[in-house]
Amino acid sequence: MKKQILLLMALSGLTISCSELDESVYSSIFTTNFYKTASDAEAGIASVSGSLINLYGFPLVAASDFAADQAYPRAVVGRNTITLFSYDPYYTAQRNSGRHETEGPQGVWRFSYKGIENANWVIEKVPAIQMDAQRRTEIVAEAYALRALYHWTLTKTFNEIPVKTRASSSETEALVTKSSRADIYKQIYSDLEQAIAGLPSYSAGLVKGRPSKEAIQGLYAKVALYNEDWAKAVQMAQATINSGKYALMPNVLDVFDVDKEDAARIENMWAVEADRVTPSRWLTVMGIAGPRNSSGPDYAKVSFGSWFAYQGFFDSFSPSDKRRQLLDTTYRDVSGKIVPQRDITPVTPKGVLIRKYRDPNSIAEANNCNFPIIRLADVYLVAAEAEARQNGATAAAYGYINTVRKRAGLGDLTPGLGKDAFIAAVLQERSWELFAEADRWFDLTRTNTFLTVIPKAVNDVYPTRTPLAKHRYYPIPLEEIQANPKLTQNPGWE
Repeated sequence: MKKQILLLMALSGLTISCSELDESVYSSIFTTNFYKTASDAEAGIASVSGSLINLYGFPLVAASDFAADQAYPRAVVGRNTITLFSYDPYYTAQRNSGRHETEGPQGVWRFSYKGIENANWVIEKVPAIQMDAQRRTEIVAEAYALRALYHWTLTKTFNEIPVKTRASSSETEALVTKSSRADIYKQIYSDLEQAIAGLPSYSAGLVKGRPSKEAIQGLYAKVALYNEDWAKAVQMAQATINSGKYALMPNVLDVFDVDKEDAARIENMWAVEADRVTPSRWLTVMGIAGPRNSSGPDYAKVSFGSWFAYQGFFDSFSPSDKRRQLLDTTYRDVSGKIVPQRDITPVTPKGVLIRKYRDPNSIAEANNCNFPIIRLADVYLVAAEAEARQNGATAAAYGYINTVRKRAGLGDLTPGLGKDAFIAAVLQERSWELFAEADRWFDLTRTNTFLTVIPKAVNDVYPTRTPLAKHRYYPIPLEEIQANPKLTQNPGWE
């Protein structure tokens, strides 16, 4: 009987496409002679973490930040469909522009499952390799951490998704049905616990880009917050905070100074490590966010002026909030002249530039700015919210949020707030602290506040924005459903 599916898997990741074959489903890369040596194990874990560059390089930023209330894209190549909630399950606009895998949810799906597939090979094969036992344990633990991160990213974006915990060496293993939310988080918890058990504690000698035990405890805290598991969120956040391994940088601006990235690891616990000279390690976020026509040398050598902050978001900051300096309403052009706000972009006289990822020494479109996965300020705010949801606005909850506010140059949060008001204040603090870090949309959807918040986040470029209940989660890419008969579409997108 002829087969209708070709599976390309293993180290290249999982992709499914239609092709008429006489043979059975097979793997395009045979692992029989791989995963034999220590160098194979190192190459394997590099392939797992390699998906981070693809995922955070832009798809996750587009899926989160283009849809939220902090920043918006210039309306080109289909990006506005995310902002206007006019996309379809085929993501037609992105696909027609040739950017369907790099600028939206399709890329989140593809690159996350590619990472999961590669993690499964490492978890299955590396334990049998004869090599340094400690390093072997660390590699497998890191694979568990990454598998958890990818599954969590998928469920934040698409809700119920297939959980894959076996490498795909057959059609049965490749085509998996959706799991319930409870089962998804059960698996993520299990993977995070395996990772924590095997990862080393943070030290200055930890290899760049590799997570520590404490970093994964912080990630676990955030995962638990999304799962409304308040006690676990507090427990894991406290484990990270009380470990003494990490600290907030005294100056919040230094966290995003490309020349201080090594020092910033004391706060930026796990990040996507960019490398401007290695093509496979580029991040191009600043090229999207900087001034148009590459006219701002302080931002990047090449920038397109395609991603700006809303004026309303800029205005929401207190003038004394140091984090507002990570946005700007003017810039210095190549001649040294200060360009006023009205001339920042032709699409609006109220353009606000995002300054978090500047790299004046970038090469072409490639910059050296690391992208945070989890940083300590986030963990403090997770602790504040989880503590308040569990016990109300306690002194401990106030202590967590005030630590972040103090670093930002603000006074303590108004004392005596009720539970709901305190939680609202934490969510606002998260918005100020974590903007442009692929976080805000997921805060709005996990709290189910996007329907009331988003219609207020408008400007002359996007004067009307009307999300529907179905937009809480993105539709599963239609081609994935066509390739996998076990998959069903999300409600409202059928």
